[in-house]
Amino acid sequence: MTPTPINTLIRSFIESLEAEKGYAKNTCRGYRKDLAEFVSYLVDNGFLKKHHMTGGDVRGLKAVNGIHIRGFLGYLHKKNKKSTTARKLSAVRSFFKFLVKRGIIEDSPSESILTPKQEQHIPAYLPVDEMFRLLDSIQTDHILDVRNRAIFEVLYSGGIRVSELVGMNNNDVDLKGETIRVLGKGSKERIVPIGQKALDAIQAYRDQLERQWNIPQRLNGPLFLNKNKGRLSARSVARILEKLLKTCGLLIPASPHTLRHSFATHMLDAGADLRVVQELLGHKSLSTTQKYTHVSIDRLMETYDRAHPRK
Repeated sequence: MTPTPINTLIRSFIESLEAEKGYAKNTCRGYRKDLAEFVSYLVDNGFLKKHHMTGGDVRGLKAVNGIHIRGFLGYLHKKNKKSTTARKLSAVRSFFKFLVKRGIIEDSPSESILTPKQEQHIPAYLPVDEMFRLLDSIQTDHILDVRNRAIFEVLYSGGIRVSELVGMNNNDVDLKGETIRVLGKGSKERIVPIGQKALDAIQAYRDQLERQWNIPQRLNGPLFLNKNKGRLSARSVARILEKLLKTCGLLIPASPHTLRHSFATHMLDAGADLRVVQELLGHKSLSTTQKYTHVSIDRLMETYDRAHPRK
């Protein structure tokens, strides 16, 4: 049997994530980087021979055990947040699981390793009044201003990710059905309802595109265009938001993802069911959505402490 270099195995693993599981390129890039760091740690500490990387066999990997992986976690703990350490452990786990599935090793040495307990972060969000202030401050004098109004109305109305927004095409908007179709993480498609203000903003933008740039509304292609009539990037959306925040005098650090957090928080504050919000956000796990309830509970406790006569 021909020896398989570890680098080749890692490459095959990353290719399987893209082809079989539909992982995004950024996720695959992160896994590749995490595994490179893990293997470097093994080599630097004498747990793996360097020649196994490019020309050896997998005997080195077969010798890796739980103690080595715990050592790697200890090494990561000195310089990373718990969430980063957990992500890197996930990459290692997935890689060994891949090796077991392919019959390259018999058992995964990572099975007994517990994921580090995560810090509970309350997501940043804009209060309703400030959210409205931001949206209402966007001028519509120029076609790019009309586009910007549509961008942020859609982000807040649907609670979608900025990557989902910039990936949308004209045919993904159903004005009559009052929904949009987006492609989420893992290339999972979902239908998201949006409000009338967002729909009106999209229609106003399409009207301007036809009138000023001679782009027919029936023509399928990127929904949100840059000044060169190409697909707008997520980074550009972040820059646009940064300028708008300064223009309307909001001195709160915010990103396009903050609008997604604001959507979830405002929905839950208004009494929306947690599982409905989970579906709208496209979260795989309910626990991911539950972090937004902390904001609502904090506000509930403040109200209780302020209003209850017998504290």
